[in-house]
Amino acid sequence: MEDKKFQPFIPAEKVVPEFTLFSVILGAILAVVFGGANAYLGLRVGMTISASIPAAVLSMGVVRFLFKRDSILENNMAQTIGSAGESLAAGAIFTMPALFMWADEGVCDVPSIIDIALIALCGGVLGVMMMIPLRSALIVKEHGTLGYPEGRACAEVLMAGEQGGSRASTVFSGLGIAAVYKFIADGLKLFPSEVDYSIDAYKGSGIGVDVLPALAGVGYICGPRISSYMFAGSFMTWFVLMPLIVLFGSDLVIYPADVSVAELWATGGTWGIWDSFIRYIGAGALVAGGFISLIKSLPTIVTAFSAAFKSYGKSSTGTLRTEQEIPLKVILAVCAAVVVFIWLYPGIPVNFLGAVVILIFGFFFATVAARMVGSIGSSNTPVSGMAIATVLIATILLKATGTTGATGMVGAIAIGSVICVIVAISADTSQDLKTGFLLGATPRKQQYGELIGVAVSSIAIGAILMLLHNAWGFGSEELGAPQASMMKMVIEGVMDGNLPWSLVFIGVFIALLMELLGLPVLPIAIGIYLPIHLNAGIMLGGVVRWLVEKRKYKDEKAQNNAVQSGVLYASGMIAGEGLVGILLAVLAVLGINVDLSGSISLGNIGALVAFAALLASLVAFAAKGAKDDSSK
Repeated sequence: MEDKKFQPFIPAEKVVPEFTLFSVILGAILAVVFGGANAYLGLRVGMTISASIPAAVLSMGVVRFLFKRDSILENNMAQTIGSAGESLAAGAIFTMPALFMWADEGVCDVPSIIDIALIALCGGVLGVMMMIPLRSALIVKEHGTLGYPEGRACAEVLMAGEQGGSRASTVFSGLGIAAVYKFIADGLKLFPSEVDYSIDAYKGSGIGVDVLPALAGVGYICGPRISSYMFAGSFMTWFVLMPLIVLFGSDLVIYPADVSVAELWATGGTWGIWDSFIRYIGAGALVAGGFISLIKSLPTIVTAFSAAFKSYGKSSTGTLRTEQEIPLKVILAVCAAVVVFIWLYPGIPVNFLGAVVILIFGFFFATVAARMVGSIGSSNTPVSGMAIATVLIATILLKATGTTGATGMVGAIAIGSVICVIVAISADTSQDLKTGFLLGATPRKQQYGELIGVAVSSIAIGAILMLLHNAWGFGSEELGAPQASMMKMVIEGVMDGNLPWSLVFIGVFIALLMELLGLPVLPIAIGIYLPIHLNAGIMLGGVVRWLVEKRKYKDEKAQNNAVQSGVLYASGMIAGEGLVGILLAVLAVLGINVDLSGSISLGNIGALVAFAALLASLVAFAAKGAKDDSSK
């Protein structure tokens, strides 16, 4: 029910600067920065982070403390536009790199920047438009019921303006330190960014760690519990499954490998075993985990869709500034135009059936996502399950209607790409509109801001994906693109039936076993799918979060501020590595070599010492956050 007593931070009758040229430019810059950083992170690690709070902190630091502007709604507009970049990037990187991998295999042509941008733009515009008519039902009328945790957190950060200076500096410190570290490690190559050891006495096993800032940042933000589940999945793979494969299959040639297991171990070590067998097991676990999370969410999904559909289009548009939004007739016209464009534009290889699938599944999942993030938050919404379900159903439908081969595969991934972006953007839009509702923003202006963020981010993600592909290629050691690789394998398996299904089903049944044991399947499945080196780095970041939480503080407020200071520093670390990763890609494409490893190298010991120092800086900034707050 609508809370009649609720009064936003800025009253409806008060007009302050909001949708200004300054906020649009700043928001666009934040959208590109966090979109690029999240794209690199997701392609490297297989995970993305929410940029809403860091974007809110940075916009406040720039608007309020650098340029001495004091409009909280201007800050909010910059955050709204900026957070769209992260969400659109998250939706795009889970699917679109598959197109580049197929192009490398000669299956299709390399997609152009324009094609990528338009696929992302279509999904982004639909995601925003499909969410707008739900604002009245989900955000206004259910204000006391649906919490929208990320949206509320952003509002609290922006309202705590007097803390913005120190908080913004914490983000910038993390960004700068991580940028320098990343350039030394992967640019100058003074020490390796990956430490790797094979254990010859226990054949098939190995251990290592990627000593990278983004991994430590992800681990800290995820916390010790999720990090430990991910590491457990890798631990089981590298110390149980791989040694078993070597032990029992030593002299056998097991599909899809074309040489014996013993030869794989002798020539490729742990990586030979992992590449030939484990990634298929991990894909099976991930697919099963996605469906399990989707099935477990079905009661919530049904309730969410039913309640939201009943109120769909019952706009709260009125005379008050805080009730004005884009009219429903404009929304319907835009949605229809986008769907027709998807059908007719040759760069998006989708027939009329595919366009209809996008409309139906996009509407359903946007409605579900908009409500679910209100109750369980963006991080817990089963986006992976929605994406996998869409890709599977789209592939089956396309194959059943005779659209097979390269055309069918590219069409399926295009459908999946648009749906992924729709889900990510609709979730982000709902959180941003909740922030605006609490602050007293003008909904229509925020919705325009979301569309601007989507447009800017679409152009940027096309250029970023093309740049990263030209520098290293997707599916490479540098950019594994785990989700897109999994989508690619699923589509190929349905279309061609050439997957090693026994390995895939091993992963499926491992996931079912974890579910029966009451363990969270998806984090463990991600751990199985990703190398132990990545998850070891994430685990160490989780350990730092555990240490910060367990320290003794003056009071609970100081403890909370220490943890949050660490989150902001970790967010800066992720952004810093992502931006330097893109810079290194530019240098690689231009043929500029800054590698100094031929003359100077600190080796594995130097890498471990450097990573330990980086983790210590994370602890230090968390402790500083507690002291700064307690001294006020």
